[in-house]
Parts: sequence; C-alpha cells; structure tokens
Amino acid sequence: MASGKKNALRSHEGAPPTGPNGKTNGEKPSPKGGASEPALTPKRLVEAYRTMFTARKTDDKILILLKQGKVFFHIGGSGHEAAQVATASAMRPGHDWAYPYYRDLGFSLAFGYTVEEIFLEALHRATGPSSAGFAMPFHYGHKKWRIVSQSSPTGTQYLQAVGTALGAVREGTDEVVYVASGEGSTSEGEFHEALNWAARERLPVIFLIQDNKYAISVTKKEQTAADSIFHLAEGYVGLNRYEVDGCDFAASFETASRAVAGARQGKGPALILAHTVRLLPHSSSDDQRKYRPEADLAKDRTLDPLPRMEEYLLRTKTLTAAQIKAIQSEVIARIDRAADRAEEERQQDPDNLMKHIYAPVQAVSYTPSVPEGEKIVMVDAINHAMAEEMERNPKMLIYGEDVAGEKGGVFTATKGLTKKFGWDRVFNSPLAEASIVGTAFGLAVRGFKPVVEIQFGDYIWPAFMQLRDEVAMLRFRSNNDWTCPMVVRVAVGGYIHGGLYHSQSIDGFFTHIPGLRVVFPSNSADAKGLLKTACRSDDPVIFCEHKGLYRASFATTPEPGADVCIPFGLASTVKSGADITIVTWGMMVQRSLEAARSVQESGTDVEVIDLRTLNPLDSDAILASLRKTGKMLIVHEDTLTGGFGAEIAAIVAAEGFRHLDAPIRRVAAKDAPVPYGPGLENVMLPQTADIVKALEELAAF
Repeated sequence: MASGKKNALRSHEGAPPTGPNGKTNGEKPSPKGGASEPALTPKRLVEAYRTMFTARKTDDKILILLKQGKVFFHIGGSGHEAAQVATASAMRPGHDWAYPYYRDLGFSLAFGYTVEEIFLEALHRATGPSSAGFAMPFHYGHKKWRIVSQSSPTGTQYLQAVGTALGAVREGTDEVVYVASGEGSTSEGEFHEALNWAARERLPVIFLIQDNKYAISVTKKEQTAADSIFHLAEGYVGLNRYEVDGCDFAASFETASRAVAGARQGKGPALILAHTVRLLPHSSSDDQRKYRPEADLAKDRTLDPLPRMEEYLLRTKTLTAAQIKAIQSEVIARIDRAADRAEEERQQDPDNLMKHIYAPVQAVSYTPSVPEGEKIVMVDAINHAMAEEMERNPKMLIYGEDVAGEKGGVFTATKGLTKKFGWDRVFNSPLAEASIVGTAFGLAVRGFKPVVEIQFGDYIWPAFMQLRDEVAMLRFRSNNDWTCPMVVRVAVGGYIHGGLYHSQSIDGFFTHIPGLRVVFPSNSADAKGLLKTACRSDDPVIFCEHKGLYRASFATTPEPGADVCIPFGLASTVKSGADITIVTWGMMVQRSLEAARSVQESGTDVEVIDLRTLNPLDSDAILASLRKTGKMLIVHEDTLTGGFGAEIAAIVAAEGFRHLDAPIRRVAAKDAPVPYGPGLENVMLPQTADIVKALEELAAF
C-alpha cells in the first residue's frame, strides 16, 4: 500500500464559505471536541482490516445462502471495502448521518451495523434493523446509528442528504452527512441538483462516489462527458473535490479525514471520487461475463483492496501473518454463527402488512360550526394558517420557488412570512421540484416540519420519484423507524385560462400512492382548518389548492380561530337533500351547489357531500347519504378515465349496491389536456349544465 500522498491523486478545495452578502464566514469551532483529523493509529488499522474482511466474507456467505434458496437477492461490495471503511472511520457514528447505497456493506459495518444484523436483513427476519423483512436486503437503515433507511432508486438519496445537512446548519451542530453511490448514479439530474444546493450553501455533505467503471454493464465512457465526475463537477463553486485510489485504505482515510474535517469546520461539501473495483457481478441477477472480458476482471483482481491492506499491515509491522490469520478465523466463525442465529429468528408476521403505512390517526378536537371571524379569501386563510403554525412550531420551515421576501409566492400565499419569521425559516429554493421535496425529506427525518410549495401541479412531476418512491414509502420500508412528515402545498386546477400546463388536476395520481394523505379544500374555512391539521400530521400530505378558489367570492368564509383544526377523513354535508347524492370536492363543490339549486325548482332535492380529503376518504358519509337518497352522482374536475370518482363508484357498488335505485353516474373532465381558448376549455372541463343534465337523468330513472 503506497503512501496517501502519492495515491490521493487530485484534490481541489473550494474557496472559504461566504455569507448572503459575499462576506467570508468565520469558521466555527466544533462543539463536540474540535474538527481535527483522526489519526491512523495501529488500533484503527486493525479494526479497519477486521471490518473489511468481515464485509468480504459476509458477501461470500450470503452467496452461499442464495444458492441454498434461503436468500433471494444479493448485491455485494467486494472491491469497495477500503474506500467505504476509510470514510466511515473518519466520521462519528451516531453523531453524523449516513445515506449509504446498496453496495455500502463495508461502510455500514464500520458505521455501527453488526454482522448479525446484516444476516437478519438478508434472511428477511422481523428483527432486522433496516426493514424487518418489508424491504429488500442491502438497503441499509439503522435508526440508532443515524443511517437513514435507503431505497432501490439510485440517486434519490443525494438530495435527502443535502436536506439533513441543511438541518444541521439550521440547528448549529457540527454534524456531517455522508451520501454514496457508484459513478453511474452521477448521471441522474438529482445528483447535480444536490451538488448545486450543497455547494451554494456550503453544507457539510460528503459525496463519496465509488467509481468501479460499470453501471451494471454501462461503462463510464457511456455515462460521463468528461474523464470522470471529478472533472465534471469542477464548476460547482464551493465544492471541495478529491480523487483517490479507493483500493488503498491509507490514502482513502487521509482523503476522507481532510474532507470530513473541512465539512465539520464549515468549509463546505466534499466530493470524493474513489477509484474502486467491482469483484462480483452487479448483483445476483447479473452475469458480468456477458460484458466484461476476462482480462478486465483479472486486472481488477490485482487491485483488490483486501490483500493490499494485508500487505500494508505486514510491511508496517502493525500485524504479523499469524495475527492476520487469527483475525480471519475469528471473523469467519462469527459470520457462521451470525447466519445460523439469524435463521432461527422469526420472520415477519403477514398480519403486520398494513400496520405502518400511515401514522396512527391523530385525535383532533373539532366541533362543526359557522366561524365567527371576519370574512377572508382562501389564499389569505392559507397564509394565516401557516403563520399560526409557524408560531406554534419553531421547527416548521417554509420554502419553494418565489415564496420568500416581498413577493410571497406567485399567488401571494406566503406574503409577509419571511418578514415575520426570517430568511432562515421562509426562503427560496432553486427552481427544481425534486430538490424541494428531496431536501424536505432530509429535513423531516431529523425532526423539522417542512411545508413546501410546488408552484403549479403541472410541474410537480420532477418530484414524483421523491414523493412516490421515497416520501410515501419511508415509514413502510423502515417498519416505522423512520418517517418524513411534510406538507407539499400545490396549486392545481383549471377555469383560469391557463392552458395545458397551468391547469392540471393531479389528485387522481396521488390518491393511488399508499403513504400519502391527499387534501383538497373547497372554501376558506376548510382550507385553514385542514392546513393546520396537515402541519401537525405525522404523515406526508399533498395539499391541493385550487387556483380558481384563491380569491373567489363563493369560497370566501368567516375566518376560523387559531385553535380550529379539521380532522382528515371527515366529509362535510354542504347541502342536505332526499332524492340524489352528489359526492364532490374542490372547485366542483360550487358547481354542484349551483346545479342542485337549479333542479330544486323542478322538485328534485339534492344532497351535496364535500369530501375535503380524498385520503383518508370518508366512505361512511358517502354510504350514509346513499342510504337516504338511493341515487348517486360523482362530480370531479380531473379527467373521467382514471379519475378518483371511479374509486368512489367502485366502493359504492361493492358496499352500497342494495341501496341503489339507479346506476351510479359520473361527471368529469373530458379525456384531453386542458386547452387554452375559453370556448375549448368550457367544453373540456365540467360545467354546471353538465351536472344539471346528469341530475335530471337520474331523477327521471
């Protein structure tokens, strides 16, 4: 093993951190005993070798269990151990945070995992610390060691790590956040979004990129428009960059120590490009002989970090050959015992399948009544709800595009909040929806309450991966160890001549995602009461705000008091009736009331149910109204095919069929994009006349 100086191939440390006015920030001393680089002591070297060897032999053992049919999947870290263990050794497990990737077995062992826990997860046992059998193995997560539960989509973890680091800065700690991947994941846009945010704010993030030259079978040349990500990331001012032989433990440790110490001192994030080798196929589902010539594999085997570490230990007289052999024997015996014990542990009880998708229902004291405050438009009610909750919860943060300062969002929903609570709590994000939601994830897991704004529902889709695969799944995949409660406020809906890209209804998409609450108020009082509940919820919430209701006179109500929260899953009967039930939400509540008044003149008495929340759904209120009227019309603004009305119709057909005196009817938008021209928009979106026609046909049935 050569010296660290020779093998730390390149480094570039960014300029000193600057404040919002371009002034150099003073470096804060570490409150936990300083930020000096840890020493490469003999004890540390021995422990590092033990961990590296444990990781290697754990890979080997799990491959045996796979052949025996006891394990169903394996993805190994063989060849990556030196860079991983070195970086973990430079950090403080339990104090710092980690977002490892699926090949980070060595890092996870060095950061706190026991080998017994690795086998519990590999064998999908209920006592495993990552997921207790709910997620695939090698998706590391350990609450005790601040290893945040990881997922399969590669690249999503970068922004989450940035959010957690942002929280560390907000709280004034000296915590450092680790996030890792292979070189292939650096092709993801979220990687560059994360580098941009971290570098711009000088956040304490260590990006360890483990470059083994292959993303499954795709080579680095097919991935990167540069020699490496080290060069590609050169333009991020404030990012400290290092390139190192990741098969050399001493060099990797020296590099990681410098990077971690700098991040801890406030000198900004670091990207470490560690050149590693992949000694196994990508996973147990892969055959690398199909795309890697034997000469390439043989060359990589000559770079194997394990024998190089052994040679270093012998050359420096840290250990003798006999001592190395003794460590190996001890580790192999422990691995065998760990695997046997894990097999004896119980598997997850299938009765627990639905146990941890959502938080336990929170009791919210609520008495339906007419608010007694001054009349208020919906956008101001939303603003007041956020202000009241910011006062109540000092860990609540508001951010998004254009939300800060005098502008206060394109619809002014956050106007005045920066002035009242400061730029640290109400601030602008980059124009990057995945960044907004991904960083909110990282903030929420450490106890903050992010309430973020997506400017238009039409532009939420870059964040869909974060919302669906990360935010919604975290509680389930970690068996309730990790949660990320947040509120995603998003302006939705048409009737404003916004055309194809400012008018979408998105509620149908998000009701299909277990783990997300979906809220859609129709008036000011409900908007305020429901948003306050969302800000206190332990679940992530998609809070749909119809642009056409923000200042509509018919949505204006007296303002509820600061103590009024409306429970989720509680529909409102906005008009009682005996002949037909309309189930609706959002803008369609007003259209339905207009239609109900119209047919009242001909003797048809219509009951109108405003759902207010789609998940949870108040199916009891729907079925109770059906039992009274015998006929049902479902009205929504989303397109007919795949709209949430189909789900309601299915519930009614299954649970209320014997009470139906007529077929269930739906009125919804045409299956087309929302057009720009007023005449076209009026045809595409449901109108009061469409609802009247459906009511008349139901009345005549």
